[in-house]
Amino acid sequence: MSEVDGRTVSRRVVLGGVAAGFAGVLPVRKASPVGEAAIDAVAGRLDRELIALRRDLHRHPEGPGDERRTSGIVACRLRDAGLEVVTGVGGYGVVGVLRGARPGRTVAFRADMDAVPPQDQVNGGPDVAHLCGHDIHTAVGIGVAEVLARLRHRLAGNVVFVFQPAEESVSGAAAMLADGAFARTVPVEIHALHCWAVDVGRFVVTPGFGLPGQDRGTVTLTGPDAAGQAERLATALNALSTVRAPSTSEELDRLVADIERPDGPLREFVYLRAQAAQDQVRVMSRCWPERNYVAVREEIRRLAGPATVTFPADPRPAMVCPEPEGIAMQRYLTRTLGAGQVGRAHAAVPFSGEDFGYFLDGMPGTYTLLGVRRPGEDVMTAYPHFGTFDPDERAIGHGVRVMVGWLSTRSRPLIGL
Repeated sequence: MSEVDGRTVSRRVVLGGVAAGFAGVLPVRKASPVGEAAIDAVAGRLDRELIALRRDLHRHPEGPGDERRTSGIVACRLRDAGLEVVTGVGGYGVVGVLRGARPGRTVAFRADMDAVPPQDQVNGGPDVAHLCGHDIHTAVGIGVAEVLARLRHRLAGNVVFVFQPAEESVSGAAAMLADGAFARTVPVEIHALHCWAVDVGRFVVTPGFGLPGQDRGTVTLTGPDAAGQAERLATALNALSTVRAPSTSEELDRLVADIERPDGPLREFVYLRAQAAQDQVRVMSRCWPERNYVAVREEIRRLAGPATVTFPADPRPAMVCPEPEGIAMQRYLTRTLGAGQVGRAHAAVPFSGEDFGYFLDGMPGTYTLLGVRRPGEDVMTAYPHFGTFDPDERAIGHGVRVMVGWLSTRSRPLIGL
């Protein structure tokens, strides 16, 4: 997840064709021959090694666009597992293809690799650091690839592993796509996990939700009291926010709970930050649903009066996860883990962004939240971007097992069409 970004692109169309076509019901899928017992047996032999890998990545964080060492480790591990590997995709991106022994579909898994720059940390330090869990994502991705490679004789279809740079700058996904990430092997859907502040071993699916986009604008004032006008305008604009960023453990706990609350307070929101600088006011907003950007822009212009208001581009679109695949993931997790270990998001996080949506532009998929909170620990130890972020490393094994089973199920041929 990216806390702060300045990237804006033209409005994209959120995927709807597949979701509308099946009205929430997916075609029948053959059961995967990669059984849970086999997955657990192989994954169990890798658990300690993957934790050691995560610790190594954690000690050597690399910021957005600087993932040279991390990508080198990823490429080496994938090659050793027998995957077809391409490096240097959209920067330091790595794409690995695992081909199953049986015919089937081609699906993809995305793991982001970069660490968080100091300016995007909450009460963090002066250096880049893995405070968003991308080191865990990378370890999970490598683990999934290595487990599936060892079970290749049971795997139907292909799995494309996308290790993405520069998520924190919200530029890596678009760069990989522009550089032909799927030029050789085209998946029909793509999936991702992201660390989240719920108990380790628990997962939260996100059908119909995801993360908001972002809009940016500038108001320029004139006259002898321009600086004073700017301060007053910034105060008025900040009052448009319907939510405020959490700063205490209690507020974070409430936010995490509200994400899963049907018809809760975050189902629709405006999060706006306005900052005065001499004769200008810089404005950033995140809205859910996206149609709210129109009304927010109109209100900014109204409050600005005769001042010059500039929006350099369309708002960066939200990451909206397709419902059919998300519901299918919920059913899969419930069946394999039990209902108590599975939650469902009914809102988007107002204060974070993600560029995984660029992959979802071209294909359906899922974005599932991976619990990393130790039992009894403060929520600040598990909430991304906080300087106190200290996830439970057992989440790696949970993520590997779930995604191996899920991807091997999704790569099976569809029937009933």
